[in-house]
Amino acid sequence: MDYVSALVPPVVMAVFFIGLIVTIVKTQGGANKSKEDAVVDAALARAESARQAPDAKA
Repeated sequence: MDYVSALVPPVVMAVFFIGLIVTIVKTQGGANKSKEDAVVDAALARAESARQAPDAKA
């Protein structure tokens, strides 16, 4: 019975991990996808413009 107690934790962790991956895949896209994409695009544009802006101290 030692092998059962040795296998239970990895099996439980694998089941939860698979559940997490399934949940992540199912929540991708949907009604909020364009809204989330717009937020990411705005953040990337803001970071890019800040990186390209000339330094005021120079």
